[in-house]
Amino acid sequence: MSKKSLSKLDAPKNITNNEKVLNQNDFIVSKTDTKGKIIYCNEIFAEMAGYPPADLIGANHNLIRHPDMPKLAFQVLWDLIQKKDEFFGFVKNLKADGGYYWVFAYITADLDRNGNIISYTSVRRKMPQSAIDIITPIYRQLVDAERSGGIEASKKILTNLLSEHKVGYREFVINLQLGATL
Repeated sequence: MSKKSLSKLDAPKNITNNEKVLNQNDFIVSKTDTKGKIIYCNEIFAEMAGYPPADLIGANHNLIRHPDMPKLAFQVLWDLIQKKDEFFGFVKNLKADGGYYWVFAYITADLDRNGNIISYTSVRRKMPQSAIDIITPIYRQLVDAERSGGIEASKKILTNLLSEHKVGYREFVINLQLGATL
């Protein structure tokens, strides 16, 4: 008898403000199939997420999606990686105990020899507090916009923000990761 894989329905409902901070030299690594089911994760990922590694294998990666994350962030992510482009971004992840942790994520498509996407690999590392301080209110604004006007409303806010600062999305994210301020 096989065990049921964890899904978003198994995510904690009692969200807390307890943050776990990734160590400076830690890298979280996971690999998913083309549908987002975890097929590999390292010990640091399991430790940060708060699940036994065996429970994460087969689970959809959205198990750790924090409700403070704008849907737009994941639309941008999927749009890029399905085009075989790289994604860089900031992600607030949900822990099994209802707490959270922030990461700077790099996600790329894994290709077979014919150029077909066969899986996705994500490497995450610690993001600077300065980036968390900047991105938190932006994400709050995007989530609020999505509640009232959907993803299109949050996309308009992000587009205006990037235009105001005269940067593209990738440059904006990389600059914040390197310690730039707005």
